[in-house]
Amino acid sequence: MHISLVAFNARFTHTCPGLFHVRNELEIHCPEARLDFFQFTINDSYYETLLRITASRPDFVFFSTAIWNSDLVERLIRDVKVCLPACLAVVGGPQAASVGSSLGEALCSMVIGAIEAVGPGFYRDLRACRLKFRYKAAFKQMPAFVSPYRDADFPRYLQNRHIYYESSRGCPFSCTYCLSAAEQGIFRKDLSQVEAELDRILSHGPSVLRFVDRTFNEQPERALAIWRYLVGRAKDTLCHFEISPDHFTDEMLVFLKGVPPGLFQFEIGIQSTNPETLRAVRRPLDPEKTGTVVRALASLGNIHLHVDLILGLPYETRQTFLASFAQVFSMNVHYIQMGLLKILPDTPLCHTAEEHSYLSCLRPPYSVVANRWINHESMGRLYWFCECVERFMNNRYFVSIWRHFRRSGEDIVSFFEGLLAVCRRQGFFGLAATQELMTRMVLQATAGRDDAGVLADLLRFDWLRCGHRFLPECLGPPGDGEDPVALKKRMFLTLPEQLEGVYAAGEKGRFCKRGLFATFTEKGMLALGYTGAGACLCFLPDREAGLHGFARVVRLPDGMASPESCQE
Repeated sequence: MHISLVAFNARFTHTCPGLFHVRNELEIHCPEARLDFFQFTINDSYYETLLRITASRPDFVFFSTAIWNSDLVERLIRDVKVCLPACLAVVGGPQAASVGSSLGEALCSMVIGAIEAVGPGFYRDLRACRLKFRYKAAFKQMPAFVSPYRDADFPRYLQNRHIYYESSRGCPFSCTYCLSAAEQGIFRKDLSQVEAELDRILSHGPSVLRFVDRTFNEQPERALAIWRYLVGRAKDTLCHFEISPDHFTDEMLVFLKGVPPGLFQFEIGIQSTNPETLRAVRRPLDPEKTGTVVRALASLGNIHLHVDLILGLPYETRQTFLASFAQVFSMNVHYIQMGLLKILPDTPLCHTAEEHSYLSCLRPPYSVVANRWINHESMGRLYWFCECVERFMNNRYFVSIWRHFRRSGEDIVSFFEGLLAVCRRQGFFGLAATQELMTRMVLQATAGRDDAGVLADLLRFDWLRCGHRFLPECLGPPGDGEDPVALKKRMFLTLPEQLEGVYAAGEKGRFCKRGLFATFTEKGMLALGYTGAGACLCFLPDREAGLHGFARVVRLPDGMASPESCQE
């Protein structure tokens, strides 16, 4: 018996842990089977993918399905059947029921739920080549589960990819828009097992380790124990966690203060700050407490914070959605993802969609196009607003601008609406979103403001500390300031032979050669957090130890006093 296991990831760096679990279960229950293992991306050549799947003429092809790849999987199953009429397809994963129902039993068999709990009958039928149309795994009967990876997988299947790891399964919430609402209970590994599995994974030095526990800190003491274990062991690995702010304790915040910058990354599913919406989707979060905890995490300055909002939830109007965005923006997070609601089959929200006048796309990912509270035209405008925020906020290009806006009480919704209008007039969303293009868009959106000069200084500062060794035309020196080449020559002539804390005697030439000098207005310097005289900054190729990896910045005060380093 020859079986091919196939997954389609959104990008190369992603992996499909479910496929490794399937492999392990097949080796236990069907040891005689020969297994092929494929991880494609949804952007790979379709025809080449079909050729690779069918080349060895497998008897069965197992597909892992999700909303981002289910249309592709359906198309492939039909074409695999054309190429290999005797081959049978088996579909699993979150979209298994949808794909199976669409194709019908003549083309596939579907496994609903975790492969570890599917039962021995499936394997008997598989060996006999008499698969039924549907197999259902019992979530409540989930056996002990282990990490699916082996040492040999890392160089062969996992090199240069993110590693997905689960220390628990299940979710404490029952959000109406999520497939987890149908599951009851949470299965947690013993901490000793978690530590042993993490030891094996970390020994291979992955760049990113993503914990896929749906609410990692659901048990604060357990989460804290795993965090303590990871500090000092993960080294250069970024550890990603999905966390809930209402499960944070003071002890956790105290511990996190000492975590090295860039070791942890938190994804926080706020979804909305509208109490009526949160009640409707059964997401029991206290917006006030959420804001307090997220601001406290942001103030630590060492953990990347990624917050999710969902456009199109029940009882969410245009006004309440934009208010949610403004509240989250004020929390000083690094990344705000505002995704469209998906009406997933068999979720509680799917069954009440007609009641709330929901209209959604008929094919995956089932994105909402209108509902009782937001019509299609307004949904479209809000979508482009979200895309504008996505492009401009979720990078390191404009960090100083956002900090300035928070401090000055900027109406951030009005700002992004103005920026969006500029972007749409310029056809921005059809162009490559380079930092230079985006900088020009921000300059156009802020032209004529009383603080336009200050904002230009902030843009210039962020451009240079992102590592650029030149200034684009749109960011030339302020007023009658010197251009960088002339300024560098002048600084070489006027700087002392040594400058305490910056360079020693005999190193001035190297310092000037490596540095890029720029002058800023007095108001710009104040907005950047500098006080006192001196408006010349030197940007060095060295990277600061921070979340953004900015270039090190040295201030050169008037009188050549001891300079101060710029703090992120």
